[in-house]
Amino acid sequence: MSSRRGGAGVSRPRKHLTKAMLLPMVQASVREQSLTSHLALVACRDGHGNGHLFNELMRTVYLAWFLQEDGYGNEPVRRFKTAEHAVEAALELAHAANEWVLAEDAVPVFESLLALRDAQLATAPLHKIISAEHRLRQFLAGTASSPVPDADPEQLS
Repeated sequence: MSSRRGGAGVSRPRKHLTKAMLLPMVQASVREQSLTSHLALVACRDGHGNGHLFNELMRTVYLAWFLQEDGYGNEPVRRFKTAEHAVEAALELAHAANEWVLAEDAVPVFESLLALRDAQLATAPLHKIISAEHRLRQFLAGTASSPVPDADPEQLS
């Protein structure tokens, strides 16, 4: 009896995942990534932001989005889009007036997305986090303006 499953196509062998890849990140790495994101938010909220810190905020938002797509989270799409628009507005202000500050009304959105990201880092297996980082690199190398789809008009109400 053959151990091959029926089918005409040849399948590639699955990549073996180590125990470490199947478990969540080690706590020290979770704390380090979380702290980096939260400090970026505080600096941008308080008017001490810069291009690097705003990039860190968007990196966090996009990684949270990719992990949510993999089943780790249930935040509304509009929250991710609001975060994108808030950073775009902040970058326009920085370009026009050299003020690197996040709008006050956007802070709660970022706080909720950072809380989501913290939960994802604490629970998602390492291979899912690495996959999300790979997807972020692919997005950055491409031409799309956002990995987050436009919010459904019904979700905006």
